[in-house]
Amino acid sequence: MLDPNFRRTVLFISEHDPKEGALGVIINRPLDRHVADLLSDTPPARLAEVPVFLGGPVGKNQLMFAAFDWQKGEGLKLNHNVPFEAASDAAGEKNLVTICAFVGYAGWGAGQLESELKQKAWLLQKANPSVLKLDRLPNLWFDIMRTLGPWYKMLAAAPDDPSLN
Repeated sequence: MLDPNFRRTVLFISEHDPKEGALGVIINRPLDRHVADLLSDTPPARLAEVPVFLGGPVGKNQLMFAAFDWQKGEGLKLNHNVPFEAASDAAGEKNLVTICAFVGYAGWGAGQLESELKQKAWLLQKANPSVLKLDRLPNLWFDIMRTLGPWYKMLAAAPDDPSLN
């Protein structure tokens, strides 16, 4: 996608209703900051080192906690807008895949995401818990593209401006 907000991003769509629209977060743009770096008060110890990501172009003045949870039979789920206190409690749960914080999110109006999918602006892939390994997230787009076949592998390796190659 040429829109710089979504260039080489991996989005996790957490809510979708054809009549209401869709909501998601970009999961491969770490800000190289932790929650403690962004809050004026000292956060609970469990949240101080939670990584912060640029979640999308909407609501960039908000810090949102999200809990990724693997549910057998249902797959990977994202519980967004987790209250600060609940995020602190959830950070210690063993069945939770990971807790992240996001500045901003991505949103689509009714029918907008479906239209973009028809235009092939997005590639779809089922989520699995292995994608949420924090050290893997910055390179996740490249990793996914390389698994989709030779054309996508070449696209992933190409520079943003091929004329500079």
